[in-house]
Amino acid sequence: MLVLILLWLVYVVAVPFFTWTKVDKIAFEPDGDRPDDQPGTTYLMVGNDSRAGLTEEERKKYNTGNPESSLADTIIMLHTGSGGPDVMVSFPRDWIIDGNKINGLWDPGDPTRLVAALEQETGIRIDEYVEIGLGGVAGVVDAVGGIEICPKEKIKDPKAGLDLKKKGCQEADGEVALAYARTRATTRGDLDRVGRQREVIAAIGDKVLSPWSVINPIRWWRLNSAIPDFFAFGEGTGQTDVGRWALAIGGIGDGGLTCTMPVTDGSANTIDRDRADPLFDAIIEDRTDDITKKQCTAAGVAE
Repeated sequence: MLVLILLWLVYVVAVPFFTWTKVDKIAFEPDGDRPDDQPGTTYLMVGNDSRAGLTEEERKKYNTGNPESSLADTIIMLHTGSGGPDVMVSFPRDWIIDGNKINGLWDPGDPTRLVAALEQETGIRIDEYVEIGLGGVAGVVDAVGGIEICPKEKIKDPKAGLDLKKKGCQEADGEVALAYARTRATTRGDLDRVGRQREVIAAIGDKVLSPWSVINPIRWWRLNSAIPDFFAFGEGTGQTDVGRWALAIGGIGDGGLTCTMPVTDGSANTIDRDRADPLFDAIIEDRTDDITKKQCTAAGVAE
């Protein structure tokens, strides 16, 4: 029994180390003036719709369309510190900065323009960078045995390959979870979608950190094996940093705040500075207890 326990411990530790040797590292820190170091840690998570790593069969299964496409469909900051709850803030991909949509500032393999623009517009220093490919969501969800999603309405979207016949909490496999995170076929379009993306990310984090994901050797292997093909991390990020990031995501549903960047209307094109600047300042100064419900809303519109 002791030998089996020791072998299991070696396996649990060795698998992530093996996986880490295959993970891509990306230079994300821009040149020029940047915000000074700030308390806490702020992660930038970019979900791109790159089809790299997907077979033709998988592209059909996930309704991904153009195999050459590679756009930043998900842009989320996650701040964790000691001055209050962790905060996850989504930025609508259609937010206009200097005449350009924000997702147009991201280039495959080079996120420095996007990082520079976000730092300039928010004043928040980005400490770590995580990039997730389109298939990463489906692969990780299946690796952890599915997640729970809680749609507020029925959703049918042939473009995303989604057909939810009922509202309310339900189990979703990787295919459904990916389609749920991609669809814009609801009233507020992209403003609703960014909320679903945060929901899926938080649900994945919760399952990844469950004891069963580590105890079950098959699930542990599948989970780690899904990472190199669809995930990349910023240069300088170590395994300890990744572990902290995973813990922060897993805990966001337990007292954390989830917001969309405050916008002036439902178009998601224009930032509402009156609500956004106090939100950003609270993150910069790591006093997230001061963030109000008016500043932090699910779709970014004033409620």
